[in-house]
Amino acid sequence: MAHGEVEIIPVTDKAGRAAFVDLAYRMNAGDPNWVPPLRMEAMELVTPGKNPFFEHADVQLFLARRGGANVGRISAHIDHLAIGMDPSQGMGPGTGNWGLLEAEDETVARALIAKAEDWLRAKGMTRVLAPLSMSVWEEPGQLTKGFDHPPTVMMGHQPERYNDYIKALGYLPAKTLKTFDLDIRNEFPPLIQRVIQSGEKNARIRIRKVNKRKFDEEAALILDILNDAWSHNWGFVPFSDTEIAYAGKKFKPIVHEDLIMVAEYDGEPVAFMMTLPDLNEAIRPMGGKLFPFNWFKLLLWLRKPQVRTMRVPLMGVRRKLQSSRMASQLAFMMIEYIRRNALAHYGATRSEIGWILEDNQGMVAIADAIHAKVNKEYEIYQKPL
Repeated sequence: MAHGEVEIIPVTDKAGRAAFVDLAYRMNAGDPNWVPPLRMEAMELVTPGKNPFFEHADVQLFLARRGGANVGRISAHIDHLAIGMDPSQGMGPGTGNWGLLEAEDETVARALIAKAEDWLRAKGMTRVLAPLSMSVWEEPGQLTKGFDHPPTVMMGHQPERYNDYIKALGYLPAKTLKTFDLDIRNEFPPLIQRVIQSGEKNARIRIRKVNKRKFDEEAALILDILNDAWSHNWGFVPFSDTEIAYAGKKFKPIVHEDLIMVAEYDGEPVAFMMTLPDLNEAIRPMGGKLFPFNWFKLLLWLRKPQVRTMRVPLMGVRRKLQSSRMASQLAFMMIEYIRRNALAHYGATRSEIGWILEDNQGMVAIADAIHAKVNKEYEIYQKPL
């Protein structure tokens, strides 16, 4: 372990942001299961004017230095959309966050977290919910289970020791997020197949693919269902109009029509399921660099991805149906249709579903019914300030 005084400095310019981003690549280089993000994406995440999160959040990045070298980093932020939510949903007034933690050792982690807490306290926050990197829609939580395999697209991967650092500072679990592994080569149990077949005979139900030629219209429809379906969920924060446009632009290259389903009942769109080929499989060997040749490899991959893994990051059923048997029937039908397409067209053999809140009984029951198994868990911690 290195010795010497740890100095925490605020990041105030482009060079500081570059150093902030660089640190993650250096500190995780020895972890075979860490997936280096594309550097341009990592820079965009922490750059005002690029990431629309900054339009409704106060953000401060910090670097830790010791002996003239950068040895850690952290982001502290206050999401003004989140603090406007009902406290029963996890956020609410007085709740600030930190995230993007990297630390050479526990001394560095303690200094960084203390600095983030001080910054939040000075801004009037009375509670911290962390880690969030940076929005709940990006990479929430600290990995607590599943260190032995790499994350899928848009999921985080942190060293196990960070859990000890966080808990030693008085943080307690607020919520556990789970992802579920599903071998999609196996047909679903007979009971589930009968539920699907029953739905197929119901003339009031229609499961359709999205139409990419109407991308903006379809994206608006999905987000409308999402906002209704998730509006009472723990951790929910609404998307701003700018974030909707930004997400659409980012998702469009990896959206494939036969992997995203919309369920209609009596002609009304009432549910959706989004599945993405695991982009991490393509970018993992690139070390975060697109140039000089990786951009061409990625372009070819995006046109017709052949992957081992699919990820289901989002699914929603309108609230008026959520307590009905219809909700699970629609879910099973969408999962089955996407499963068939993933097998037939993309060479996939497994899917990762989630994240799912530990107490989302409906989604956990659906995962159990199709014999999906928990493969990763992420903890979001809380602490009064």
